[in-house]
Order: sequence, then C-alpha cells, then structure tokens
Amino acid sequence: MSRSVIGLGLALAITMLPACNKAEDGNTAANAAAGKDQGTEGTTIASGLAQDSQFLAAAKAAGLDSTLAGPGPYTVLVPTNDAFAKLPVGTLDGLQKPDKRGELTGLLTYHILPGVVLADDIGKAIDNAKGKAVLATMGGETVTATKEGDKIVLTDAAGGKATVVKADEKRSNGIVHEIDAVLSRGKTG
Repeated sequence: MSRSVIGLGLALAITMLPACNKAEDGNTAANAAAGKDQGTEGTTIASGLAQDSQFLAAAKAAGLDSTLAGPGPYTVLVPTNDAFAKLPVGTLDGLQKPDKRGELTGLLTYHILPGVVLADDIGKAIDNAKGKAVLATMGGETVTATKEGDKIVLTDAAGGKATVVKADEKRSNGIVHEIDAVLSRGKTG
C-alpha cells in the first residue's frame, strides 16, 4: 500500500471520527467542549472572523458564510489578509464576481476540512505517516501536511506552501487555523 493511500486513509479517519459522534442536534461532544474551553460557546467560525477578513468577504460572496455559521463541525484553514495580498492584483476581486462563484466556492472549500482537526491531530498524522499526511478537504481534494521544525506546513495541489501561523482557535462549530498563504487547487475554471 502506498504512503499516500495510507495518509489519505489516516486523514479520513481523523476527519470523520468527530462526524460519527454527532448528537441529535448536529453538534459533537468535541465541539461542545471546544466552545466551553475558550468561552466561545456562541461564537461560530463565521462570527469569530474579523469583519475586515478577506476570507470572510470571500465566504460571503460565495454564500458560504451561512455554512460557516451552521452546526459543523468544520476545521477552516483561514489565510491571513497578508496572504490574500500576495495574490496577483485583482485575483480575489475577480473571483468575487457572480459569474465566478463556482471557482470561488471551490477555492474556499479547499480550505475547509470536515470535522474537528486540531494541530496536534495533524502533527500525529504526520508522524504516523512517516513525515507526510494527506488531509481530505470539503471540496473533495487533498492537502499534504508536513513539519518544518515545530511548524505545520501545508502543500497544495499546485505545489504551493502555507504555514500554520496560529492554530486551534476554537469556535462553537469547529476550529480555525490561520495560514500565511492562499492554497491553490491547481485547477482553473
């Protein structure tokens, strides 16, 4: 069995365990604990993002803000505003046009993992997979996680890299990890 298949299986197991534990109200025990631990019981991923967040603006343009305000659980890899500023001029504005909604949705769902996936979970998956773990995204694609020192680095389908710069921001419906680059699906249109 190849390392990538093992990694994908491991990633799916990590991301699907919380979903198997859902209570009737759609929340997981882990989500309830996540909200209580940080006093964010009423703060969803959507409402916890800064109002000037480029990611939040893009989520609103794609209609995903209501999803990120829903029960989840989700783990969202949120690029910082500086990460969006590194994109070619006009890229984000262009994707926020109504005729590009599908592309924008694909880009954003590439930044969302199903379930609650803490940085420690990713680190363990990397260690268990001998240095490289494959994480499944809500968009049906994968991101590869590795470590550089004590930092978690995510490699996208196009070979671009993003480092987790702030991990485990707990919300009532999941987790936010801030990253320093926008991940690319490696596809256009």
